[in-house]
Amino acid sequence: MTPITEEKIASYLARVPSTKRDEPMAKRTSFRVGGNAKLHVTAISSEALIEAVTAALELDVPFYLYGGGSNLLVNDEGYEGVMIQAGNRKTTIHGDRVEVEAGMITGLVARQSVDAGLTGFEWAIGVPGTIGGAVYGNAGCYGGEMKDSVLSVEVFDLNTHERKMLSNSECGFVYRGSTFKHHPYLILSATMQLKPTADIVAGKTRMEEIMKMRKEKQPLDASSAGCAFKNFEFTDESALDILKRSVEVPESMIKNKSVSAGWLIDQVGMMGESVGDAQVSTKHGNFFLNKGKARAQDILALISRVKMKVRDEFGIEMQEEVQLVGF
Repeated sequence: MTPITEEKIASYLARVPSTKRDEPMAKRTSFRVGGNAKLHVTAISSEALIEAVTAALELDVPFYLYGGGSNLLVNDEGYEGVMIQAGNRKTTIHGDRVEVEAGMITGLVARQSVDAGLTGFEWAIGVPGTIGGAVYGNAGCYGGEMKDSVLSVEVFDLNTHERKMLSNSECGFVYRGSTFKHHPYLILSATMQLKPTADIVAGKTRMEEIMKMRKEKQPLDASSAGCAFKNFEFTDESALDILKRSVEVPESMIKNKSVSAGWLIDQVGMMGESVGDAQVSTKHGNFFLNKGKARAQDILALISRVKMKVRDEFGIEMQEEVQLVGF
């Protein structure tokens, strides 16, 4: 990236005084790698979030918005701009509706909703990161997705500088995607509609079961960004022709029209593959680990190697879930 000038740095600091300089992103991401952000600000309210972003736009300072840092891979050379962390974390529960700001930890919202006598969001105990990121990527696991719970999303339109409310249908939710990936909307908060339940114990039991499954199947004791790739979604079985010539595809995947990325990586023999101190987990093929001293370039090279192997053997072009910053 082109180095940001001292003049722009000074202007941004004057506009957003809480901004830090040269913030190590390795301590703010779950991969535990990456260089310094030239500027970094944690916005603790929706108003502060809007100001941090609009200041960057008006001063022509490159910016990247993030939540929990759970799916970021930041360049070893750092980021020449301002990294803006959504730290707005207010949660309000009214009856069966949960209003939660973008920076709130998703798993904590799951616990709060169960404690409030609501059901339908227990699955989210297994989602790392924040509500804003979960909405942005239509996060999902264990049979649930954000689109199933979101009633509306409050945004700030970066084109018109207006706050507006988008309905569920206007969010354009698709598998691991939404309209927010294609339009300049800053996610401020989300309102979710859940279902009342008298059986709070059942909700807590379900969350415990999910956490147990995660611990058994995922390498939670190592630094990673969760799933590196999206599962391969297909509309008809002809898309699996090359794959089916080599391996027997589980009926459940054919029925669901979704092939597990971790399963694909296992089938091409890449579990345990490493570049430097970056390694594909031997426990779950879609988890890429920092074994302690990995660099961002090691992880990126490993992702590229696995992606190429799956493409060459099965003709499937895998899509990353990990967000690349500063490359």
